Amino acid sequence: MDDTPRTRTIEVLTAEPVRGRGAARAAGRLDRWVLARMRRRLQGIPLRVSLWDGTSVSLADTAEAAEVVVKDRHTLLALVRDPAVAFGDAYAGGRLEVRGDLVRLLEAVYGHWQETRVGHRAEPPRRQPSGREQARANIHYHYDLGNDFYRLWLDEQLVYTCAYFPTPGTPLEEAQTAKFDHVCRKVRLRPGETVVEAGCGWGALALHMARHYGVTVKAYNISREQIRFARARAKAEGLDGRVEFVEDDYRNLRSRCDVFLSVGMLEHVGQQNYRVFAEVIDRCLAPNGRGLLHFIGRDRPRALNAWIRKRIFPGAYPPTLGEVAREVLEPASLTVLDVENLRLHYALTLRHWRARFEEAAGRVSEMFGETFVRAWRLYLAGSEVGFTTGYLQLFQLTFARAAADTAWTRAELYR
Repeated sequence: MDDTPRTRTIEVLTAEPVRGRGAARAAGRLDRWVLARMRRRLQGIPLRVSLWDGTSVSLADTAEAAEVVVKDRHTLLALVRDPAVAFGDAYAGGRLEVRGDLVRLLEAVYGHWQETRVGHRAEPPRRQPSGREQARANIHYHYDLGNDFYRLWLDEQLVYTCAYFPTPGTPLEEAQTAKFDHVCRKVRLRPGETVVEAGCGWGALALHMARHYGVTVKAYNISREQIRFARARAKAEGLDGRVEFVEDDYRNLRSRCDVFLSVGMLEHVGQQNYRVFAEVIDRCLAPNGRGLLHFIGRDRPRALNAWIRKRIFPGAYPPTLGEVAREVLEPASLTVLDVENLRLHYALTLRHWRARFEEAAGRVSEMFGETFVRAWRLYLAGSEVGFTTGYLQLFQLTFARAAADTAWTRAELYR
């Protein structure tokens, strides 16, 4: 496997800062002034901020959720200039310490954003390069870290999308299978039909559809690691005659199908490619076809967290329902049948992933180092809080051609 993206991730996150002259000394007048300015900007968050020499300030009069310890002047100044990226990099690099519960800290920050609408003034969406080569590089950067890594904390089938929990106590493995059936019922999958899946991960949904619903599937992905795994699994389970895993860009899809599915890929398409994505669905979907889009979204247009976009998911953008309807479905004359928001299901999915990741943290450190562990701990915790607070949404949107045979009610979804 080409491990260039993996190496680059570690190098970026562990790069040593150019330390200020007073980094190891007692906090000076400048440092105390910056701390006071930070308090004015963030006042109301139940948090204590401390400097390397013990100088500290509480941001609220209520009980504190956690304490953030800034270990040098360079980090302190960076937090003022570019707080989102600087916090993530400093936490990952060990130049900023969180004393207390990381999730509670992030909940306090996100809650403050919601109450004061500070988060609503966040950086607006930006158009980013998203051609074929860039898309492949972005996916390789995150998904081709190695199957051994993902096996440590995902479920047995390596499903890396939001699960569906019939009850909050449902085990993760069962919830992922329940998600597959929930999707299949929504599109009214029938034996003998053909399915195109754009962005198939490690292939679990495609194999589930072929095994339990009697359909033929063409599943597309540009992650080499995932495609290799999916093909091997299909062959081992005797399903390679019913499921074809294709290593190719979604823009090249031309297979006709009764059902078009995309689970967890739309976030990576990029706004400027939505019309192209609409054309792909339009040319593939039969005159009576149905489909489903499952994607991380927003309740208003804004960019993904700058640190996650820079260090974890390059090129990612979570769209609003309006953007998807206006730029993907309307150009293809597709009818919206149903919209379901599963954000709390994704929060619970991430809670499971985070617990498993922490159990495997020692192994992950052996593979990639402590900086990588801290970065992914922050990514998983921040994503969980994003969904619990409503900062992020998880939409399942079902659509169809006008001539499609659609359900009269939702009753069959819950039989």
